[in-house]
Amino acid sequence: MAPSLRQCHLSFGNKECSVMSVTQSDVARAEPEAMPENLRSVQPGGGICYRIELAWGRWRRWWLKQFRPGYVARMAQLRQGTTDGAPHEVLDPRDLKYCVNQCTARWSAADDPFAWRDRLPFARWGLAELLLMSVPLAVLTGLVAWLAWYLAWIPAIPLCLIVWFFRDPPRRVPEGPGLLVSPADGKICEITHLDHDDFIGGPAVRIGIFLSIFNVHLNRVPTACRVLALRYSPGEFLNALNPESALRNENLWVGVEEESPPHRRMVVRPIAGAIARRIVSVLRPGDVLARGEKFGMIKLGSRTELIVPDEDGLVIETKLGRRVKAGVTVLARYASDADEGVSS
Repeated sequence: MAPSLRQCHLSFGNKECSVMSVTQSDVARAEPEAMPENLRSVQPGGGICYRIELAWGRWRRWWLKQFRPGYVARMAQLRQGTTDGAPHEVLDPRDLKYCVNQCTARWSAADDPFAWRDRLPFARWGLAELLLMSVPLAVLTGLVAWLAWYLAWIPAIPLCLIVWFFRDPPRRVPEGPGLLVSPADGKICEITHLDHDDFIGGPAVRIGIFLSIFNVHLNRVPTACRVLALRYSPGEFLNALNPESALRNENLWVGVEEESPPHRRMVVRPIAGAIARRIVSVLRPGDVLARGEKFGMIKLGSRTELIVPDEDGLVIETKLGRRVKAGVTVLARYASDADEGVSS
């Protein structure tokens, strides 16, 4: 019997799982690396909102145990997986927000009382920032409008920008063999041919995408793949248009491998910018993701890189200055994959 792999669709409260059959040729594929020691949260860079949410979580868990023991017991019975590795108690799906990449605990969508948040038109990873920043601005806008209506636009503009930044519009992911979709919204700022990339093991092409504060900041995977390795690097916060930012800024290096033959290796690298200082990723080594699936975000302006093998059949479908959308715009394709699909 051929071996099998778990395919996981990630969210805070649950990981929708299905079994994917794997061909015998996959037996020799590389084993995923261990989770890095410095990656102990889905938002390793921390932040003020992060600390506020952790404090809220501690208070909330105390309140639930004191006043809702029946709910806590029911959630414990419905929980799948284990909480091993979690930095705090996991009483329900809300407690997984910052540690879903540290343990295997999850709840099915039917048992998750917070599943409705995934249907909101805003990035779930940014709901705390959205509330903490927009509510005071909304109150200030109303107060200014009451006192001097003609000045209400002053606080209203940053309010609209905050709400606009954390939007999460629906996306239709293109289908077809060999397609690589954009991992981020923004503008193409770099297309560089590399003589050699150590992870890919040969020549490669690096495509850089600049994200302004007006872009959707959710990151998506370019193709159906398996996560092999993660490397979190704390760093500076230079402007993302500065070439030095790719080397010196805080970033998360994600090494993946295609699920289908020939199992090419690729790299997706979200990089923080001068304003964006928080990288979010729910990935764990070994996770299997669908093309265009969301895996995290960068908060408030940044850069994302995609590095792919430069081999015969690679066709770059974008150019410098072009605006792209994550999970929708095709950045490149491997014509050989399409030819094999036609011949088969």
